[in-house]
Amino acid sequence: MKISMIQMDVQFAKPDWNFEHAAEMVRRAVQERPDGAKPDVVTLPETFNVGFFPKENLQGLSDRDGQRTKQVFGSLAKDLGVNIIAGSVANLKDGGIHNTCYIFNRSGEVTAAYDKTHLFSPMGEHEYFSKGQKLVTFKLDDVSCGIIICYDIRFVELVRTLALRTIDALFVVAQWPKIRIPHWQILNRARAIENQMFVCCTNSCAVAGEVKYGGHSALISPWGEVLAEGGEEEEIIHGELDLSIVKGIRESINVYRDRRPDLY
Repeated sequence: MKISMIQMDVQFAKPDWNFEHAAEMVRRAVQERPDGAKPDVVTLPETFNVGFFPKENLQGLSDRDGQRTKQVFGSLAKDLGVNIIAGSVANLKDGGIHNTCYIFNRSGEVTAAYDKTHLFSPMGEHEYFSKGQKLVTFKLDDVSCGIIICYDIRFVELVRTLALRTIDALFVVAQWPKIRIPHWQILNRARAIENQMFVCCTNSCAVAGEVKYGGHSALISPWGEVLAEGGEEEEIIHGELDLSIVKGIRESINVYRDRRPDLY
């Protein structure tokens, strides 16, 4: 599975600019891949429509039940023939604002949608957004996948629950600050190693509001090997997952068989 991650410089509280720029970068990701092959999956970062996150007029800036996201990225996925993990958007639905990730298949259909379940209380996210109420797995090109958003990566129970649903690849979309990039790198590698799966983590970069975001989007193997990694600036990071190795890893060190759920 060929992956292209868009490490985007998200402009704070400028949804029109962000949607246009994100769509342009998705096209670039498909057209400019160094190996000349079209990616199977293109990813974007968290709240790419508004940044993380404008408190003033958040409701007015938010998408409406994903209408714009579906129009722009559903059409792009179909036109380009790629799967798109459309980061996440501030999204007004069900009487509240949700931090929602929409996932599109090659036909432009929404194959899954996930609302962030763990809201980042240190920055007051829980005061403006509504918590998601369900975990989400899905398939892209017959590959079993899971999705989480930013702060979710700190919750081992969430990721292990997804892993027990037999996913082989976890997608993480984030706006992770530069000051805590060492945590970002360690947590994503740990989740890959302990759950014996690939992790594709896409972060934003540059300054949004008063926070500098740290980039370092990465593809990580089930052995914890970093297969591809970005720097701190806006760029598109390309890599490939050899999903055939997952079964062998899980058989050689079978942590799933050796678990003791009777004790925990």
